[in-house]
Amino acid sequence: MALTGWISNVQRFSVHDGPGIRTTVFLKGCPLRCAWCHNPETISPRPEILLVERRCIRCGACVTACPNERPVGGFPGAIPGLPAPLPDDASAREACEVCGACVTACPVAARERVGRELTVAALLAEARADEVFFAASGGGVTFSGGEPLAQFAFLRAALAACREAGLRTAVDTCGFAPREQVAEMAAGTDLVLYDVKCLDPERHRAYCGVSNEGILDNLRWLGRHHEAVWLRVPVIPGVNDAPAELRALAELAASLPGVRQVNLLPYHATGAAKAARVGRPPSPRFTPPSPAQLRAALKPFQALGVPARVGG
Repeated sequence: MALTGWISNVQRFSVHDGPGIRTTVFLKGCPLRCAWCHNPETISPRPEILLVERRCIRCGACVTACPNERPVGGFPGAIPGLPAPLPDDASAREACEVCGACVTACPVAARERVGRELTVAALLAEARADEVFFAASGGGVTFSGGEPLAQFAFLRAALAACREAGLRTAVDTCGFAPREQVAEMAAGTDLVLYDVKCLDPERHRAYCGVSNEGILDNLRWLGRHHEAVWLRVPVIPGVNDAPAELRALAELAASLPGVRQVNLLPYHATGAAKAARVGRPPSPRFTPPSPAQLRAALKPFQALGVPARVGG
């Protein structure tokens, strides 16, 4: 049986996930629960139904099409979201089998099934469609998510297939994985985009749901054993933009020979809207950084001669 992976999106002509023009593969599944997550549709490892509420006309076509016979909230199906009212929408989501019948039935494209299963060969065929652009721009294929290491066997096989096909690769990871997986991933990819949310352990656990001890240990190892690591730091005022935090991060980056640059990624609120569409609780409200705050965030890196820029 061919090895398969669960993919939420294959984004072509991406210019923010590594050098050149890239195809970014968003894998489903993530062990972190970052309060500001930009891709909440990739957190769950299983397919989900996404609802764009502003499009819904409450016609009931989705309810009629749903083959699930378990009654939820007085409706004959297991339809999460609208049409309302459903007294327990969580129950509807639990009952939903993600068959996609409601997606097909919706006359206004208010519903979308997020998550498809691909073999390595099928994924490689999609990526190679843009091979000419990779060659001209120095681009390639970036594996993102979610967390790519959450589907380690598929990631390993996909990286090997890309290398065999002559495609350069990057892996965007939070580093929350066993060291042996991080090491094997590093050996199989040209570039590692390493996400560092914040250095303070208590804040990291509070905002991301897990300890950052292993994440930072893996980063220190990686920065000494891989020649091309880009740190990616979401800049979130009030969470990780304190001068002491940024100075400590700049010192860490300067101490690791494999870290080639730091990308400061300004927080934006698009993830909050996407979270609602997949039925996740609303995230806390954060404020995007101002231009002045971003300039200030760059200074500790510039002072130590660490190449840093705003944006991916």
